Amino acid sequence: MSRTVGALCERAARRSAMSDKVIVTNWTALKKKYGSKVSQIDAAIKKMIAADKARGLDTILLRIDSAADMKKVGGKAVISASNQKQNKNAIDAIDEKLSPDYILILGATDVIPHQSLNNPVYEEGGDDDDKYAYSDIPYACDASYSKDIADFIGPTRVVGRLPNITGDTNPAYLASLIGNAAGWESSAPAKYLNGFGVSTDEWKESTALSLKNLFGSKAKAALSPKEGPKWAATALSRRTHFINCHGSLGEPFFYGQKGDDYPVAHDAAIVESKIARGTVAAMECCYGAELYEPDDGVHPGIANTYLQSGAYGYLGSTTIAYGPAKGNGSADLICQYFLKSVCDGASLGRAALEARQKFASQSAELDPIDLKTLAQFVLLGDPSIHPVKSASANAPKTLKTRGLVDERGERRRALLSKGVMIADNQPVARRVDVKSTPKLQSSLLKLASTQMSNPKLMTFEVDRRSSGLRSAFMKGRMREKSPSTVHVVIGLSKEQPADTNIRPVVAIVAKTVDNKIVSVRELFGK
Repeated sequence: MSRTVGALCERAARRSAMSDKVIVTNWTALKKKYGSKVSQIDAAIKKMIAADKARGLDTILLRIDSAADMKKVGGKAVISASNQKQNKNAIDAIDEKLSPDYILILGATDVIPHQSLNNPVYEEGGDDDDKYAYSDIPYACDASYSKDIADFIGPTRVVGRLPNITGDTNPAYLASLIGNAAGWESSAPAKYLNGFGVSTDEWKESTALSLKNLFGSKAKAALSPKEGPKWAATALSRRTHFINCHGSLGEPFFYGQKGDDYPVAHDAAIVESKIARGTVAAMECCYGAELYEPDDGVHPGIANTYLQSGAYGYLGSTTIAYGPAKGNGSADLICQYFLKSVCDGASLGRAALEARQKFASQSAELDPIDLKTLAQFVLLGDPSIHPVKSASANAPKTLKTRGLVDERGERRRALLSKGVMIADNQPVARRVDVKSTPKLQSSLLKLASTQMSNPKLMTFEVDRRSSGLRSAFMKGRMREKSPSTVHVVIGLSKEQPADTNIRPVVAIVAKTVDNKIVSVRELFGK
């Protein structure tokens, strides 16, 4: 941690934001992209600041490449736009000094980079070929710069990103996103409680459970094959989208699946301009929030397209994501938690923070797939937007008004305390250079052989950390033996798509006590 647990808990007790919202960007990078036309971005930001002021939000712009701006917060200017450590340190300095309720990162990864966190299930030559989980979660954490996901399991900050199209030279797209975010309006909850759900046929049971949890027993997913990608206007106009399909690196499509048939289920070019203003989307798909640079003739990604079409918020994965075919887990859960908070009236940024915290604390220990899931899902959208009306959604800050409660400040203090507790107490699985017993290896590989070809086995030890609180709890439950080792087997599915770039990865996660398997879950690359 960059600050001690005691200092953070003290901060939680006395927290009072000096600025409600900080827009963070790299002006040198924007000028390099847009030249003199960067003035369009400047004008759009000024309109956002004015619109926020009318809502009671004190918003400021900080250019992290500006020595003068960073001096105001006691930090150092970013010299190299692509330097991840410099960017992380700059945002840490801003949060330390100003304690903003919302941090809006302005720009795609060619302006402010994702943090490249080591993928715990990556192995050279393996079938999960993401060396890194590209992440914004370090910007939401008080922990100092690191490439270890386990250092960022306790997020405490409300953070979102409004991206340009990576590699673009025309500021019109980003200016339009800023304008859309500046003009947001809350709507009645009913407008968000009839979601548009899409699923592969293979994962229909899992998706049905997700939709039931979100929207009730009458909610049904459209299944691909059979349906899509030319969706009816009535479907696309729904304000909440939940999609559980396959995604592929650098492509503007999501795919369905039935056996070895993988048809296009969702197409950015088809849905462009057909998404209702105010839509909030949660996409389980692999690479669903990848901010790739489109080649000539390639449409921008679905994430960019949703935002361009008026969506307020979009939660998706930057890399290969995982989930079960039946039941819920991994990507299913973090997407559900996010949408549930939004529908309950949270801001987009608070919903993302609450989803991350709930996901990080929902299991007794975070296995390697859990860690990757936590890192790879990013929020695209202005974190201060409240899509759904609630009693306090549009209420201005009331710290200066005697006798009234600063509800947002109270929530932030509670979330800060919760994040600190998770970071200090939640056990995580860490890779170890040891082999399982021959009998255990044989059992796991035999189990994997029914689903995947060329499976590879990795072993992790559960690090229960040194928290006195957790140690006391564990001592009080001596009769319950907790898993000490986690084994992950990963390989490609035997049902390979013929005409797409999809890599249908399958993972089996087994937890063991004394080399005996106590739980197994089967997960599929989205």
